Amino acid sequence: MVTGRPLSWLRIEGLAVAGAALVVFATTGQPWWLIPALFLVPDLSWLAYLVGPRVGAWTYNLAHTAPLPLALLVAGTGWHTSALTVAGAVSLFHLGLDRLMKYGLKYDHSFGITHLGVQGNH
Repeated sequence: MVTGRPLSWLRIEGLAVAGAALVVFATTGQPWWLIPALFLVPDLSWLAYLVGPRVGAWTYNLAHTAPLPLALLVAGTGWHTSALTVAGAVSLFHLGLDRLMKYGLKYDHSFGITHLGVQGNH
């Protein structure tokens, strides 16, 4: 579990990622109501826990790390598809706020134990 100054830096990084995601979103010209409307979509990945904790953690972590949203941003930019860009930006915004609020990546054995601590202990 990350503590002390490294945790503070990771939380600041989360704020920076969320801010950058909003800047990217602003370039799409899409309505701002899409952000709150789509904000919780990455959290639907918890449904994979119904299969088991290992599959659940893997799926949750895939939806809560940068590679997938960045791939969506690259695809959206390259193919000039604002839906993909919006999906990537909103996902990065979600990811950044999760890190800021100390919601981390899940371990295989428990949903509440993350690399940033025990969920609920802020």
